[in-house]
Amino acid sequence: MKFIVVSCCLALLMGCNQSSVTTVEESSEQKNIRDLLELPAHISTPAIPEYNPLTEQKIKLGRFLFYEKDLSANQTQSCSSCHFQELAFSDGVATPFGSTGHQLTRNSQGLANVVYHSTFTWSNNGFLELEDQLNVPIRADNPIELGVTDSNIEEVLARFDNDPDYVAMFAEAFPDSDSGASINKIIFSLASFLRTMISANSAYDQYLLGDTAALTEQQKLGFSLFNGEKFECFHCHTGNNFSVSYRDSNTTEDTIQYPFFNNGLYNVDGQGSYPSEDQGLYDLTLDPADRGMFRPQSLRNIELTAPYMHDGSIATLREVIEHYARGGRLIENGPNAGDGNLSPLKSGLILPFETTDEEIDAVIAFLESLTDYEFINNPKFSDPFEE
Repeated sequence: MKFIVVSCCLALLMGCNQSSVTTVEESSEQKNIRDLLELPAHISTPAIPEYNPLTEQKIKLGRFLFYEKDLSANQTQSCSSCHFQELAFSDGVATPFGSTGHQLTRNSQGLANVVYHSTFTWSNNGFLELEDQLNVPIRADNPIELGVTDSNIEEVLARFDNDPDYVAMFAEAFPDSDSGASINKIIFSLASFLRTMISANSAYDQYLLGDTAALTEQQKLGFSLFNGEKFECFHCHTGNNFSVSYRDSNTTEDTIQYPFFNNGLYNVDGQGSYPSEDQGLYDLTLDPADRGMFRPQSLRNIELTAPYMHDGSIATLREVIEHYARGGRLIENGPNAGDGNLSPLKSGLILPFETTDEEIDAVIAFLESLTDYEFINNPKFSDPFEE
């Protein structure tokens, strides 16, 4: 089996009308994954951990669990409470509230193509698989999201063991086990469902595959600016998933990247610090050089996932671009006052540049071409309880 992948060639980065393609030989395992995920030809097969192979049964169970409020300790929230399909599985608020009313400090990320990231969450260099990350919303107690703790875990699992439909689905998804529901089975199933959330049919994708009319002239200009040395967006947002935090089944251990950047969003003390409630990677490593370090997100469906940044503190795409054009955000008053452009920890890629309203409009128009309407309306990702 051979398939077509779009190469990250210089011509593509400079916005040529026709993409270069490379023919790659796939293994039978990759082909099986490709068929199961219904991947289009220009999208690479994702990396799937050997300990949790994809199956239709786990994907089905994971879809039900994603929308299941019984998965929260107090039965008030599900994963879908912070990830709405119509918003590309983001939620439209700066920072959401957990099931017990605790407000989180970070913005809910969209989940399109989440399988292709090399690390998970906004700033954790230890979560290398979805299975690692999913423990956080289910089990974390500071802040509480779904609130499954040691004191109530047996009660939560009993809900599934006492439901005949779930008993059947767990048995089908894990035929070699007769122990019923468990947190690991729940996590493995949710991870399997999340890996099916492939977004690859935007106007940009159609253009990439040779339909030169799929993008307007304004969007083509925005594409060129996005990949040019003036805006320099492509340094952090490149490739098919528009993020340098990327891997697929062909990525080797010696080439995989785990990038985190300080983009000058804050400089509250003149030394590069971010607000104390969330200093990014620093809160994990305690290395002062890691203050304000966050993972570059995928820009797929970015039009739908406002507000932006790790804390949802920028409302519009225009404001995001103006932030980068300035070389960092200026906050004149309040506890977070400071000039991000002067941060000593800001990435060297974040340099101020002159631009025009017309150029900003063009880049925004290009970013809007990344909206995949098929993805946000695809019934295989929808709430199964509404069928």
